[in-house]
Amino acid sequence: MTTERSEPATDAGERAMLEGWLDYHRETLAWKCEGLDDAQLRTAAVPPSELSLLGLVRHMAEVERSWFRKVLADDDPGPIYYSDEDRDGEFHLTEEDTWEEAYATWQREIGIARENAARFALDDLSEGRSRFTGKPFNLRWIYTHMVEEYARHNGHADLIRERIDGATGD
Repeated sequence: MTTERSEPATDAGERAMLEGWLDYHRETLAWKCEGLDDAQLRTAAVPPSELSLLGLVRHMAEVERSWFRKVLADDDPGPIYYSDEDRDGEFHLTEEDTWEEAYATWQREIGIARENAARFALDDLSEGRSRFTGKPFNLRWIYTHMVEEYARHNGHADLIRERIDGATGD
């Protein structure tokens, strides 16, 4: 697999710009994982941290599901990897956890996210609500938050990848 990253257009409208940056960051995380085997993808950043590239992909599948299904569309299919007993389950990896499964799950959630977002204008309020305030979010806020979420975790991915094989890059 060769990940193609597309630079967001510099002259796009607001929605295309937000979607472009979100896709860019999704592609960046995939790129950071490219060419590694499952054991390398399970490699934790530094002890005692359990943060790994595979864990980050699983986490982002959960984040896509939470914001674009649970909050935006008020569709709660439940968690993928975590539980009430293990709130960080996406980061608690076993030898059975594979890139193939995690990547497919993540891509499926991204596809559903795109379908759900297409039903909303940027100023439309979510059908679901904040678990903290009970208030809805507009799609613009969700897109902006998702760009921030990916950008932060892509910084983690940079450091983890460099630790694994020395590969660096933006």
